[in-house]
Amino acid sequence: MAVNKKNIMTRYFFVVLVMGLLGIAIVVKAAIIMFAERQYWQDVADRFIKENVTVKPNRGNILSSDGKLMASSLPEYRIYMDFKAGGVTKDTMLVNHMNEICEGLHKIFPDKSAAEFKSHLQKGRKKGSRNYLIYPKRISYIQYKEAKRLPVFNLNKYKGGFHEQVYNQRKKPFGSLAARTLGDLYADTAQGAKNGIELSFDTLLKGRDGITHRQKVMNKYLNIVDIAPVDGCDIISTLDVGMQDICEKALVDKLKEINATVGVAVLMEVQTGEVKAIVNMMKANDGNYYEMRNNAISDMMEPGSTFKTASIMVALEDGKITPETEVDTGNGIMMMYGSKMRDHNWHRGGYGKINVTRILEVSSNVGVSYLIDKHYKDNPQKYVDGLKRMSIDQPLHLQISGEGKPNIKGPKERYFAKTTLPWMSIGYETQVPPLNILTFYNAIANNGVMIRPKFVKAAVKDGEVIEEYPTEVINPKICSDRTLTQIRDILEKVVSQGLAKPAGSKQFSVAGKTGTAQVSQGTAGYKNGRVNYLVSFCGYFPADAPKYSCIVSIQKPGLPASGGLMAGSVFGKIAERVYAKNLRFDIRSAIDSTSNVIPPVKAGEMNEAFQVLNSLKVPVQKQFTSKKGQEVWGHTQAAPNAVVLQGKDGANPDLVPSVIGMGAKDAVYLLESKGLKVRLNGIGKVRNQSIPGGNRVVKGQTVTLALH
Repeated sequence: MAVNKKNIMTRYFFVVLVMGLLGIAIVVKAAIIMFAERQYWQDVADRFIKENVTVKPNRGNILSSDGKLMASSLPEYRIYMDFKAGGVTKDTMLVNHMNEICEGLHKIFPDKSAAEFKSHLQKGRKKGSRNYLIYPKRISYIQYKEAKRLPVFNLNKYKGGFHEQVYNQRKKPFGSLAARTLGDLYADTAQGAKNGIELSFDTLLKGRDGITHRQKVMNKYLNIVDIAPVDGCDIISTLDVGMQDICEKALVDKLKEINATVGVAVLMEVQTGEVKAIVNMMKANDGNYYEMRNNAISDMMEPGSTFKTASIMVALEDGKITPETEVDTGNGIMMMYGSKMRDHNWHRGGYGKINVTRILEVSSNVGVSYLIDKHYKDNPQKYVDGLKRMSIDQPLHLQISGEGKPNIKGPKERYFAKTTLPWMSIGYETQVPPLNILTFYNAIANNGVMIRPKFVKAAVKDGEVIEEYPTEVINPKICSDRTLTQIRDILEKVVSQGLAKPAGSKQFSVAGKTGTAQVSQGTAGYKNGRVNYLVSFCGYFPADAPKYSCIVSIQKPGLPASGGLMAGSVFGKIAERVYAKNLRFDIRSAIDSTSNVIPPVKAGEMNEAFQVLNSLKVPVQKQFTSKKGQEVWGHTQAAPNAVVLQGKDGANPDLVPSVIGMGAKDAVYLLESKGLKVRLNGIGKVRNQSIPGGNRVVKGQTVTLALH
């Protein structure tokens, strides 16, 4: 009995041992499959049936109003090698072509040498890696296609092992231009958009996912499309690349000059509300300026003197004042309920007695605050109602998110003291984003019609308009025609005779208003340490028939701070360049019909010059003999009624020819045909040649030509 028991225990021991070893073997094999052979089995799985595989559509483009590509999705790749794919045949090919492959990779990616690529690939081969990263960075489609042409890499992934991972990358061809308004996507594009047009129009841009499955058909596995993906729509923005470039250049130059911290410039088409350019620049730690947030729509700042226009319009509309109403501003300091109201020139003795027009021309704080306090102190709600009548308190409900809502106090609210009304009237104790101020001035330019600014005109698919975004009216009439005429006349004089002269132009009339305000330091108020300033100018041009409105708003630390000199000068540059860009002259008005137009013609090959001038029907006096198939080099003269073509016969082939007066193309051809080398400096006609004409030709000598 004891023997049987011993035999049974031995058997149990062996059974448990076998089961234990079997369990360990299963765990080890599972670990090998999960980690070492993971990619291989994933590739095997890919070959067989897959149900309901999502296929991502192409995201739509964002285009400028003139059809230029501003944001587009482009594929980027990471490239890998499976060293076990293709077995011994592939491995032999790889070894035989290793030098050729590495030389090819070096040509495509010059930052790594052929030797570095060789060492890297040999390391991967030694490991037997199935998913070995060939190059550390993402590469473009063109680079991927070039790499795919290399030996071994040109085989399919199961035979050659070369495979890729595709990333859909959003690119902005114009770099920083309007970057914050266009918006951004998350690094993982599947998470969608972060902000700007990309976010607001994400539903239209992203399209609709498709579904496929893999199925074996006639002994081959095919991708069968169940639901085709629908590509996203293209979004046509209102932005104009040329105008955006003008605004960004003019603003950034000034920001650098005055060491500003934030700068905003917005250009809008008066009648449509289309935002043609929007620039939001903030100074980074490296001292450069970048688009970090959409300050133009989100910055809740006290606007300062640009708000005075609204205050004066309320009083004009209510019949309290006229443009000729006078105020004695005294020496530039007036006590307002125990606080001093100062004009900017108080230390120079103030402006004395001036009328309403002059008050805005010189941006008198005393003048505006005195008038508003005098007529509305007993009923401040009437003043606030006047502002609301002009919709300056209304949110804009823009097409893109992130806008700030204007904050204009009412007398029933907390902290509305006796000093609030006079300080409100000059743009303090209120917060209005720059774009809202521009919308108000745009309404003045647009005969009193306030329209909503827009950033997107339409959504387009395959050349057809899917959705159109028309101009929307916020307020059909912000004031009476009488008030409108009066304020437009005043705003034009602010530029022609007042503090905003730097915003003006000799070519056309400009209207608008400067602003210089201290920036509140939050709970610390205005007097904590170094004072920051907001300098601005808002206006429109040409003043007599407004086409564009524009605001320039700059935040800077410390003095000097001048809305006219700083923001106004930026506005002036923008206005002149945009105006010049849109000039369209009738060429017929430039032609004097009583005389022939004789153009200047460069020296060169006379037969060619004769042919071109004949084609243009320009009168020619031919003073050379042409022979078929023979070049005739010479010079030209402009006579009163014709171009005179003078050829030089029998030029000596051993002498350096004179190329003075020729264009670069002819000069280089003629000199190189004599065996000389040519170096060019400048553009235009040849004015000087380092080896003068008539010297003996020494083949291989270098002739330097100065062109201008």
